[in-house]
Amino acid sequence: MKYLFLAFALCMPMAMSAQQTLNISVKNPLSTDRTDQPVVLSLQDYGEVRSALVNCSGQEIPCQLDDINLDEQFDELCFLSDLKGKEQKTYTVTLFKEGEPRTYPARVYAEMLMRNDKVKEKNKHNNFVSSLTVRGDCANSYNLLHHHGVDFESELNGIRIYFDKRQTLDLYGKFQKRLELEATQFYTSADQKKAGYGDDVLWVGNTFGLGAFRGWDGKEPTMIDPVKNRTQRVVSYGPLRTIVEIIDQGWQYPSAISHQPSAVNMTIRYTQYAGHRDTDVDVFFNRDMKGEEFSTGIINVKGSEEFSDKKGLRACWGTDYPSTDTVKWSRETVGLGILIPRQHIVSEEPANKDNYAFVVKTDSRHLAYKVVYCSANETFGFHSAKEWFQWLKTWRKEVEAEVKVKVNSEK
Repeated sequence: MKYLFLAFALCMPMAMSAQQTLNISVKNPLSTDRTDQPVVLSLQDYGEVRSALVNCSGQEIPCQLDDINLDEQFDELCFLSDLKGKEQKTYTVTLFKEGEPRTYPARVYAEMLMRNDKVKEKNKHNNFVSSLTVRGDCANSYNLLHHHGVDFESELNGIRIYFDKRQTLDLYGKFQKRLELEATQFYTSADQKKAGYGDDVLWVGNTFGLGAFRGWDGKEPTMIDPVKNRTQRVVSYGPLRTIVEIIDQGWQYPSAISHQPSAVNMTIRYTQYAGHRDTDVDVFFNRDMKGEEFSTGIINVKGSEEFSDKKGLRACWGTDYPSTDTVKWSRETVGLGILIPRQHIVSEEPANKDNYAFVVKTDSRHLAYKVVYCSANETFGFHSAKEWFQWLKTWRKEVEAEVKVKVNSEK
């Protein structure tokens, strides 16, 4: 019995050190109710974390652990908070050094896959990959991946990013608030359309589409070309947020400082949270890019109505065919928006036939902005320019009034 007691006593410190408990307060600074507000905790100060549990008022809250830099160590914990106006909630977060991440129902989806020549149905391809890198002289990277690049979605949106020098965001419009891309793969069948599934709703060509990041030569946007290597990869598949990255190694961008091409490594990260129609865009460089200029914006949908608050929020509402095939496809109405922090804005360019553009900058190695869209097909969304532009004004207020997060205690 003495030996058993001693063994038990020796195990107690190990068991106690195998987990850490944090109390995290989350406060809504606005008087309006808010749902699915992201709370992200960096794990760099907590050692190795293999599993996590989040509770609020005795109820388990879905959470997600992400390995952002793909080194097999979790870097961030994410969960979503629903808050009434001015409400504050306290969440108990337990971090475990052992075990596996808990599983929860998926509220986002991401997919990369190579084409399978043996599969004839366009929405049933199955050569799944998580990353693909091509050399800069690849003849046709656009057609290597099924649906031409990585795609991702929340219940409210669906986006694919073209795997070529354009790196354009193309859009999927929904009728119902749900996940659909696993079923349709951006190629909705006739039977699926009858069942109420959505489809491609935007023709992008060489435009920005929805907020593609580009170079700037002093007069107009430039493509992300030439590059040494180009990569698309999925960093996180969910269930609460999906993260995808575009990596351009050795991009010869038009330098505003030297006035000649200069090489840089650039990573563009897209983060899609559940319950959100907006998408976070983070651009990272491997060196200080102060003084350099770049561009982004949204496509000028044919005949669209424009909105701008002249402070970084720009939008349009318009109708056009999503394909050059005007027989097979019907005209689609969309609302687009982009929000750029004022410190990143060099100029808001006049609209032209292609784009509503911004010239942008960074004083460091990073800049960030948000993109958002809606389809007039939505039963849950917006159906006029007036409605869309009014929602965007409210959206901006919410973006600039993030929920307040504080780690109150650690046991």
